[in-house]
Amino acid sequence: MTDIRVLDRRALAAAEEIVRKIDGSRPDRPTPCSEWTLAQLLAHMVGQNHGFAAAARGAGKDLAVWADRPVGEEPAEAFAASAAKVTAAFGEEGALERGFCLPEIRDGGLFPARTAIGFHFVDTVVHGWDVARSIGVEAAFDADLLAAVLPIAEAVPGGAARQRKGSAFRHGVPAGEGAGLLDRILALLGRDPGWTAS
Repeated sequence: MTDIRVLDRRALAAAEEIVRKIDGSRPDRPTPCSEWTLAQLLAHMVGQNHGFAAAARGAGKDLAVWADRPVGEEPAEAFAASAAKVTAAFGEEGALERGFCLPEIRDGGLFPARTAIGFHFVDTVVHGWDVARSIGVEAAFDADLLAAVLPIAEAVPGGAARQRKGSAFRHGVPAGEGAGLLDRILALLGRDPGWTAS
């Protein structure tokens, strides 16, 4: 079985490549996350990286560590720094044996490390796609990454939690006949695979 941390690291690297392409795009550009502009989405992504890093080190209970972190005029640098931080935390000795406190998921509490890193993995792929669509570039995730994300996306609970303000995922939508892996993942998590910023 492939180490979930390796998959997560590769997803972060692909997301970094997408964020590097922002280059002057307006921070108020719309995104597939209808409540968030591009700047808000990036702040959420960076905040989540810091939050998961804290959770890996036993400090995830504090909601402040999960706060959105505005990226300013250097989004690529801010995202890369946060990605390096969470990757380092996941890779620390003993990290896979810890429970991760994730106060924003379900009713909070401790999750097994591999499960928690899986949540981060799917979040990184889907929000990477969100950024790509917002700025009109391709989201290039390898097929084996998407194959690993799909069962995690299939296991994300539905229900009222997806309707809460600020929820990262909405109710699932039809993917369409013959949909590929990425489109199936997006549809499961309430994204319209055909969404464009225009």
